[in-house]
Amino acid sequence: MLRLLIFFGTIYLSYKLFRSWVRKNMLAGKVFSDQVVNKVDDIMVKDPFCEIYFPKREGVHLSVDGKDLHFCSAECRDKFIALSKK
Repeated sequence: MLRLLIFFGTIYLSYKLFRSWVRKNMLAGKVFSDQVVNKVDDIMVKDPFCEIYFPKREGVHLSVDGKDLHFCSAECRDKFIALSKK
């Protein structure tokens, strides 16, 4: 009976140690596959024409007077250009 209690006590302590180790590594931004959990994939930008937010890398870029503008689609970019020429 005493051996059984020692066995379950050892299992329980091992479980607690493992759980605290996992929590510590998760809070540090580590995952078992060495990927960073809190990594920012992309930033959101606002389309100057239709005013919706979209991921910057999926947008259409336009440089106007040295200012970088990003549009959600080529159609919005073309409408912006047509409106600014008037």
